[in-house]
Amino acid sequence: MKQELINKAAKILWDAWRTGQTISELPKDCRPTNRQNAYDIQTRIADLSQSTQIGWKIAATSENGQKHIGASGPLAGRLLANRAKFSGDHLTLGANLMAVAEAEYCFRLGSDLPVRETAYSMEEVLNAVDTLHSAIEIPDSRYLDFITAGEPQLIADNACASWFVLGPPTTADWRNIDLQKHTVQVLVNATVVAEGLGSNVLGDPRIALTWIANELRHEGIGLKSGEIITTGTCVLPFAIKQADHIMLDFGQIGQVNVTLK
Repeated sequence: MKQELINKAAKILWDAWRTGQTISELPKDCRPTNRQNAYDIQTRIADLSQSTQIGWKIAATSENGQKHIGASGPLAGRLLANRAKFSGDHLTLGANLMAVAEAEYCFRLGSDLPVRETAYSMEEVLNAVDTLHSAIEIPDSRYLDFITAGEPQLIADNACASWFVLGPPTTADWRNIDLQKHTVQVLVNATVVAEGLGSNVLGDPRIALTWIANELRHEGIGLKSGEIITTGTCVLPFAIKQADHIMLDFGQIGQVNVTLK
């Protein structure tokens, strides 16, 4: 795809982000048809945002989630500083078509995972991790019908990114915890509304982390020390609305919460 068409698609999507509006789909002449073009558009959106990139997100890490949006596998998106909060903060939800939140394991890297020809193993990726955090993701889409938009358009739309809330680093010995079997509980306004397991995230959040290192490697993108990677929801996305207080309890790993103004 020519750069001028990448720029055109990115501007359309960024304008929708900025104004809180939705579009039916990208015009045919600048609609991506493969992952490479989609990631190119996503990169340009990050440029237009004029925000620092703080890391990455993974969408569609469950089989049900992939079927729901017609994706062949997970999707990677960028986390931007101007759309990130910390546990205990308030945020204004604004226009949000999806109106759901997700409970996620988030890893902060302590060393780089640069682009290379050979795939990274899980052991190599975990050796690059510094800290583990609990996190809340509040996704959204700029497409009115995101279910039928298709994989390339969803990647171009930053893999349905919107708001992200980072919890504190855990003090638990997380490397010796079986994240696959670890339970997470969701409370909205002090009422338990959902529970889930780490196995809902591609079988294990550590598998998801390894996936994104290799997905981006194929696109010529390396992961950098200090970046955070949130690995996808371990519960079914749960409904939210203005004024809700959301709290996720990851047991010994810790808690994360946010209030929607």
